[in-house]
Amino acid sequence: MEGDPEDGWFEVSSLDPKQFSETAVPDDTKQINASIIAAMTGTPEWWDVGAQRARDARRAGKGAFPAPVMSDRARWIEIDGPAGKVKLRVVAPEKSRGAYLHIHGGGHVLGGADQQDRLLEIIADATGLTAISVEYRLAPENPYPAGPDDCEAAALWLSDNIRDFGGDKLTIGGESAGAHLAALTMLRLRDQHGRTPFHAANLVFGVFDLGMTPSARAFGNEERLILRTIDIEKFGEAFLPGLSAEEKRAPYLSPLFADLGGLCPALFTIGTRDALLDDSLFMHARWVAAGNAGELDIYPGACHGFLAFPCTQTFASLKKQMEFLNATTV
Repeated sequence: MEGDPEDGWFEVSSLDPKQFSETAVPDDTKQINASIIAAMTGTPEWWDVGAQRARDARRAGKGAFPAPVMSDRARWIEIDGPAGKVKLRVVAPEKSRGAYLHIHGGGHVLGGADQQDRLLEIIADATGLTAISVEYRLAPENPYPAGPDDCEAAALWLSDNIRDFGGDKLTIGGESAGAHLAALTMLRLRDQHGRTPFHAANLVFGVFDLGMTPSARAFGNEERLILRTIDIEKFGEAFLPGLSAEEKRAPYLSPLFADLGGLCPALFTIGTRDALLDDSLFMHARWVAAGNAGELDIYPGACHGFLAFPCTQTFASLKKQMEFLNATTV
């Protein structure tokens, strides 16, 4: 389902310097950022207390992120994976016309498929696509290639069974590490299976260069605004232990350096106070240069993971994402 400008959805965003100005940052975004920094100050580092303890704390709502709210509409299903069963979290709309394969974030270390049920509900209800989130294996217990292998298995299964979800509209997306895994999944299906089944990719504040872009290196560690340089480094060490920055830039690990030709339309969402700002700026440019339809949606002052916090820009971004998914699955 390659993106073609003649197919009716094609928009290339130009950068506006005003988007990067402090005067462009809404007051409620400034307030959210200040509250995040305050909430994270003094909280333990996951690499000091252990990944599982950090996961448990996030699930309990300890720290900056609110505790997840479970949906009574959600259900679990299991499929065969490369190392046993892979669980999928499913939230269906009233009438489904396809599916959205969702991959959660958390630096390849934290998070879970059942920790964003509200987001899955929004996607299902706004698009008519059944939202299906992958419970992939996490590092450091299961480093590369465990997580990508599970996501690949889920995508292949969904591609084979898409008609069971009311139509043929198959889309993919994720946040942070989930956007990275979504991009890898598209490349794996194309390169290893000869498949390009996706109508759209919704890639939200993703990491696409595991060797670290300039913004990731320059962000520093003083401002604890969800994601710092040291967080990116520690997540990378857990996911790809022992590799140098240059080795992490292999195309099968860092999609920024891959051949991106023949892929679907994509929406890249990013805030200007995100350490991964350059990842989206660069990936969007390479996506479009490869001949794919692509759009870049920038939020002044928004931090990494801003969708988890209710503010004007969060609601605007969710609206934009749903409009994109609807426009690309007509």
